[in-house]
Amino acid sequence: MKPTVIQLPDVQANVPTISIHLTRVGVTDVKKMIEIKRNNKRPIILISTFDIFVDLPSDRKGANLSRSFEAMDEVIEMAVKMPTYGIERICSDIARSLLIRHEYASKAEVHLKSEYVVMKKSPITQMNCQEVVDIFAKSSAIRNIDKSVIIKKTIGAKVVGMTACPCAQEIMRDKAMKKLESLNVEDSIITDFLHDVPMATHNQRGIGIVSIEVDDDSIVPVDDIISVIENSMSSCVYELLKRSDEKFVVETAHKNPKFVEDCVRTMAKNIVNKFKDLPDESVISIKQINEESIHRHNAFAERTAILSELKEEIY
Repeated sequence: MKPTVIQLPDVQANVPTISIHLTRVGVTDVKKMIEIKRNNKRPIILISTFDIFVDLPSDRKGANLSRSFEAMDEVIEMAVKMPTYGIERICSDIARSLLIRHEYASKAEVHLKSEYVVMKKSPITQMNCQEVVDIFAKSSAIRNIDKSVIIKKTIGAKVVGMTACPCAQEIMRDKAMKKLESLNVEDSIITDFLHDVPMATHNQRGIGIVSIEVDDDSIVPVDDIISVIENSMSSCVYELLKRSDEKFVVETAHKNPKFVEDCVRTMAKNIVNKFKDLPDESVISIKQINEESIHRHNAFAERTAILSELKEEIY
């Protein structure tokens, strides 16, 4: 005798007391381990945090959140088996799967954030060290009236670097020049000295944040984004440095002083050069935060534009 199957009521499908459309319903802070396979390299293991959402029509009391977990687990399992996979691809595939499972939804949205370990070498002694970088991705899937789905995905990183203030440095440079002149040092020697020995200034810990939104077919390597940010400040920073490395970092930073605005503009130029083959409608978001050392406040600059606008302005 077959057991009796009891059909439980689907409470979520009831009509709500207050019938209004909800923009996002879902779950946040879901931690998952994901494995990113790479060609001819060790896979990357990430402990990632997901936020996943769908919209909810006005005639439905609740969303079937268990379906969201099923969609996420299914895509993550598929990612482990694929030869190459990126975090933004995981987000876009989860978003697409959410729309399939939530047939009443017209939009799905997935956010991911994780820490990513980058191997670096100190600049002079070439010691190996690990640097931790915050990476993030998100994707949205929108269902059109004709049932087709439009996918947009974003990949980005937040990188810590170092900046040296040009303004304070110019004040110190002027003081050094006047002192050398008072000692009757020849002008040519003063010029050579000030060229070779960078003047003191105050420093900031710089935080560069770049994200790039593209269509589902485009590929943006996160390592390239990290490189763009690192090379847009006065100097990179390193977890492990010997004395000769410290000298190099300090000298490099003070020979390359930058305002917070300079960092954003440099990142914009580096992005145009690095990602010139991306579609012109790709959305570029650039932020720089300089944590001041001699002030209680921080400095901030930002630019958001499509790639074609940056190309036109820079070239």
